[in-house]
Amino acid sequence: MQLRQLEYFQMVSKMKSMKKTAAFLNVSQPSISVAIKKLEEELGVSLINRNSKKFQLTKEGSVFLKRANEILDHVQYSMEEMNDYRLDHIATVKIGITPIVGAIIFPEIFEKFHTKYPHFKATFIEEGSLVIQELLEKGDIDLGMLILPSNLVGLEKVTITIEPIHVCFSNHHPLSRCSTVSFDQLKNYPFILFKEDTYSRQMVLAECEKYQIIPEVVFSSRQVETIIGLVEAGAGISLLPERIVRKHSNISSCRLANPISIEIGLAWNKNRYLSKAGKAFVDFVLQNFHTT
Repeated sequence: MQLRQLEYFQMVSKMKSMKKTAAFLNVSQPSISVAIKKLEEELGVSLINRNSKKFQLTKEGSVFLKRANEILDHVQYSMEEMNDYRLDHIATVKIGITPIVGAIIFPEIFEKFHTKYPHFKATFIEEGSLVIQELLEKGDIDLGMLILPSNLVGLEKVTITIEPIHVCFSNHHPLSRCSTVSFDQLKNYPFILFKEDTYSRQMVLAECEKYQIIPEVVFSSRQVETIIGLVEAGAGISLLPERIVRKHSNISSCRLANPISIEIGLAWNKNRYLSKAGKAFVDFVLQNFHTT
């Protein structure tokens, strides 16, 4: 059994066509067919149902695909790990952050980490929590700094901070002088929320459903400053972490009568190899920002 056979089988299963796989890999179609046929002969089972008009794996093929994926993943992780030991290698880490994390704590973490590890190369992308979780699962990023949902299957996590959520109004809003408000008091006001791919939005909508409120969402944004600006202009209300609200005296805010909070943390895929730079970043956060 050769790695190339596994790679061909994996790609054929993904593209559901030997012809498309051959074109994608820039090899002849007979090369693909022969490689998979030899693999089947060695295993003693059929991997592809050749009696079906549409591409279809056999039961054995589906089981073997899982094993092939695991083998190829481990080969890739081994190569990445060995690459970390090269003397000329620049340690890199790719981190996904959410807009809320970017507004609350990321600048401080980035500055201190860069000062301590100037030789590590860190790159960052900004997405919603749900997208970051998906990127971690796929292995497209090494680490994610995000609002942690209650169920993170296949991911390790550490808590950085827990932030209470405040309701935000313009300074002239009828509720702006309240010390606390209930969700029921919010039902007649338009909402300004983060985009659909954010866990904070899902949490707010879940709370609305809990109190049988159908919110009128008049605007969605990825940018904290955009939401703050719209709230200040009186376009609607929003729900934001306390630490963000404290930075903006141009709006009013108050706590919820039945408080809710978000857990901001660091997550990574426990089934994938984490580079030296990635491990250093995790250790750095644990030592300097971890909340027990």
